[in-house]
Amino acid sequence: MFDLDRYLKDRAATVERALERAVPEVSGPDARLSDAMRYSLLSGGKRLRPILALAACESVGGAIESAMGLACAVEMIHTYSLIHDDLPCMDNDDFRHGRPTNHKIYGDAMATLAGDALLTDAFKVLARSVSEAVPLELMVATIAELSEAAGSAGMVGGQVIDIQSENQKLSLDELKHLHSKKTGALFRASILGGARLGGASAAEMVSLEAFARAVGLAFQVVDDILDVESTTEKMGKRTQKDDALGKATFPALLGLEESHAFARSLMHTAHSAIAGFGDRAEPLRQIAAFMVERKS
Repeated sequence: MFDLDRYLKDRAATVERALERAVPEVSGPDARLSDAMRYSLLSGGKRLRPILALAACESVGGAIESAMGLACAVEMIHTYSLIHDDLPCMDNDDFRHGRPTNHKIYGDAMATLAGDALLTDAFKVLARSVSEAVPLELMVATIAELSEAAGSAGMVGGQVIDIQSENQKLSLDELKHLHSKKTGALFRASILGGARLGGASAAEMVSLEAFARAVGLAFQVVDDILDVESTTEKMGKRTQKDDALGKATFPALLGLEESHAFARSLMHTAHSAIAGFGDRAEPLRQIAAFMVERKS
């Protein structure tokens, strides 16, 4: 019987070791920047995006080593986005993963530069992970896809829409579009990149794209719910902030009960998308359920 808890712990530990190697501790004049980068990158968290990259690779019969560079790159980009989101000019948060945010320890300027460095170095880590097992054209496609997911067409573009939408009422389609970019794009790049590097067929990529779109949106719906229902202690970051900032959220638009139902329907959509994958996709199925059922 598949043990999701053990799988997540084992994969998180594997990713953690790879991240330690990807962003090594240094001394001398570069030490302060290195410390700031590692402070946020190695602060824990669920590591869902890199684990999904590895699980997608496995689901098509690939070895996780083929996708480890991508897994690190995705987590480095995610971490950069959190550092910048927490800055006073953005969400102005004091805690992340139960610890003071990066700018509270290193100052606004160093936190900004640590985020910049993580974003840039992510593509170095990914490019250097090319091997004989991964054809160069697949790596180039993966780098292009991750760049798009992180940039103006993805995460950054979604963040802009989020800021511009404060204190405005969005339609459901507009809210889904916002989060397909801000949150969903990086999930999609993680899953599709992992599958591509694992040797996925064209048909498998189509199925996994549908899976990725559903789980990426489901994650955000649940995140919005938890901001209302959970506590700062459970989440390790400030809750009850979306309403205070006038953010467009699913609970604000749909209500809590319908938001829960929407998240569950997205989980079923995700499961249906990979129904034909067999046992190798069991980690993906259970991670999708976990993302919807999580309490933090």
